[in-house]
Amino acid sequence: MITSTEAAVTNPSTFRIGAIVDETSRIGKEQILAMQMAAKDFQDPANQSLVLDMYITDSKGEPLQAALSAQELVNSSQVKAIVGPCSWEETSLVAQIATKNQIPLLSFADSTPRWARERWPFLIQASSSKSAQMKAIAAIIQSWNWHQVSVITEDVESSTKAVLQLSTALRQVNVQLVDVITLPPSSNPSLLSHQLESLKVRPCRVFVVHLSSSTALAEQLFRTAMDMKMLERDYVWITTHAFTSLLHTFHPSTISAMQGVIGVKGHFRETKPRYQSFSKRFRRRFSSAHPDESNHEPSIFAVEAYDAVWALALSLLRPSNVTGGQEDLLNKLLLCNFNGLVGNVQFTVQKAGSLNTFEVINVIGKSYNGLGLWTDGHGFSENTVGEEETATYFSSMRDIMGHVIWPGRPRYSPKGWTPSPISEPIIIGIPTESIFKQFVDIELDPVQNTISAKGYAIDLFEKAVEQLPFYLPYEFRAFNGTYNALVQQIYLKNFDAAVGDIAIVTNRLPYADFTHPYTESELVMIVPLQSKKVNRAWLFTKPFTGSLWLLIFILNIYNGFVVWMIERDHCLKLRGSIGNQVGVMLSLSFTTLFTFQGLKLHSNLSRMALVVWLFMALAITQTYTANLSSILTVPKLEPAIDNVESIQMRRANIGYLKVTYVAKYLEEVLHFSPKKVKEYTSPEDSMRDLHEGVIAAVFMERPWAKILLARYCTGFTIAKQSFKVGGFGFAFAKGSPWLPYVTEALVKVTESGQLRDLEIDMIASQKCVGTGYGSSNPSLGADSFWMLFVFTAGTSTLALLMFMYWSEDELYDSSSSVVK
Repeated sequence: MITSTEAAVTNPSTFRIGAIVDETSRIGKEQILAMQMAAKDFQDPANQSLVLDMYITDSKGEPLQAALSAQELVNSSQVKAIVGPCSWEETSLVAQIATKNQIPLLSFADSTPRWARERWPFLIQASSSKSAQMKAIAAIIQSWNWHQVSVITEDVESSTKAVLQLSTALRQVNVQLVDVITLPPSSNPSLLSHQLESLKVRPCRVFVVHLSSSTALAEQLFRTAMDMKMLERDYVWITTHAFTSLLHTFHPSTISAMQGVIGVKGHFRETKPRYQSFSKRFRRRFSSAHPDESNHEPSIFAVEAYDAVWALALSLLRPSNVTGGQEDLLNKLLLCNFNGLVGNVQFTVQKAGSLNTFEVINVIGKSYNGLGLWTDGHGFSENTVGEEETATYFSSMRDIMGHVIWPGRPRYSPKGWTPSPISEPIIIGIPTESIFKQFVDIELDPVQNTISAKGYAIDLFEKAVEQLPFYLPYEFRAFNGTYNALVQQIYLKNFDAAVGDIAIVTNRLPYADFTHPYTESELVMIVPLQSKKVNRAWLFTKPFTGSLWLLIFILNIYNGFVVWMIERDHCLKLRGSIGNQVGVMLSLSFTTLFTFQGLKLHSNLSRMALVVWLFMALAITQTYTANLSSILTVPKLEPAIDNVESIQMRRANIGYLKVTYVAKYLEEVLHFSPKKVKEYTSPEDSMRDLHEGVIAAVFMERPWAKILLARYCTGFTIAKQSFKVGGFGFAFAKGSPWLPYVTEALVKVTESGQLRDLEIDMIASQKCVGTGYGSSNPSLGADSFWMLFVFTAGTSTLALLMFMYWSEDELYDSSSSVVK
């Protein structure tokens, strides 16, 4: 690390430094004062042996004038190094002169191209690169879920690279750059109004302003935008570093017009004692030199100019090599490494390090509030006092920053877009040859030359568009051709997208990208139904389930036990040995299901239990008879074909609807002979041949099969075996910015249940041409009689409890004391 006291110089020497600045701009005024302060601070008190002589020229912000100034500094003033200028347009001309004369040029232009450093080896970028600010802006936009951005920039070469950097950063967070408006450096109000009007009539409401140096243009831009009511609710304005760093210098009327604007600016530690001393002296001297300026705070441009002069001075203190000369000074500059006001100053590959931390500000009132910091590789943090090491970082601006004041002061966050009636719609092709009109049905109006489209795919697309976080105008165009040709029209740029029952297959992927499939991705086969073979030996048990048979057995035993318990003391038939009593009780339990002739009851309690018992027996026997008759008379059906192998073993013919990829799949994957495969253009013809036995099965996508089975509900079904395919999806142009959003919207439609509702409505609209057979289990279970069983068991239990409680003399009827 070089310090100002490292090299001892015995004889005082003078080193001439040239500077090229725009003295009419605020940046130029700050840079002049900062460089003068740096030269004086370096000489006092430790470096009396080296005198820095500054020669400052005015470029007036013109590249040609900057080149003439450089030539004058070299020839007349005989400077040994040049500091400045700020713009790349000026730097590119000055660098050629500096390299020709082997004079180091410390430029303040941001993001010097790599080729420029190779072409002009004496060019050094003295200002830190601000390219990371574009990532910060992209992170802000992503935090608020905005998906489209327009850029307003100057019509200069350096802005082109900045816009490309922003476009790359936006693309990484799935944000689309929809418009780029370039303004001449000296735009008049009428031109500004015209350019802003072109943005106002479009749906995007998020504007990024990148104006590199012209504060006059920036002030005029925002005043015009305010007059055009473009700084009100639903608008979002974001400014980049060069503009935001000079906000404190703007006229109060401009600040008043910028209420709610978000900005990013380079951040460095302003709490260090050295910077505090510099800032205090700078404000005092700047107010004296420029009393017309209302704000005297130094910007980052002044700090970088101060550090650039220090870098030159410290390099001069390094010992020279044997050869000496200007190349020696260049080499020593490239070895420079010290702590400046902005941070560590070190030139790697002829450029200063990158600035990785930016402050996010919000224009409010007469100034602005700091919302927080964004650091490249970390994210957002609340810390604004320079203690980055202890900061907690978040990926979203919403997580750490307080309430943001947006233009117009709405109580909600802007959504970033608004419907625009004159926005150019995207062109969507829809097929006219859809086999199933339930998916896409087109009606042409030859008088007005318009079309109206309806169907499942159309309704689904419209539902998805409603879920988009931005306004997407679109226009349907009918296409009379094959589905392959429809997808190829997207590749040929005749359509932006295609909507319909478009299968996602390999041969279409080179021409378009697809959304996730919105249907089941299966190829199925429709086959006839045939009578099911059943084992008739145990057919008599089918009316009831096993659990119901068991429950009937238990309940009969229980009811027989209750009657036997009550009547046994007064009926000789219920007495005798244990074996005799058990036999009588079992006989009593089951003969009641059919008749009751063998016993006259003596107790009212047993009569009560028996009446309910007989009612239950009557209901069960009648139900059993009816269900058994149904089983014997109604046929039970099953698929005639279970799998592909059975078709191939029979050497039967098969059919498919006119879809190219299905024929290829049947022949190449399932290995059907082409002679056995028949193509159909009409679903009705395929179902007729299937019914007549001409073909054994019809292959198609499952969504189509559901429609056919809803229409032909008798005699046909879908075989259990199915095959995975791509399914139906919407096609978009390769790299289309709309694709990820439409895919996400389809997921939302699915999760909300709207997709299921659309499918149910489509299936329900089909009129069945026959009577289908029920497929439910004919066996009745215990749930069909549970209330009757509870009533019967409850009555018997009540009778038994009453019998046990009351005395036997009170329960018996004296007139019924003789057993018949």
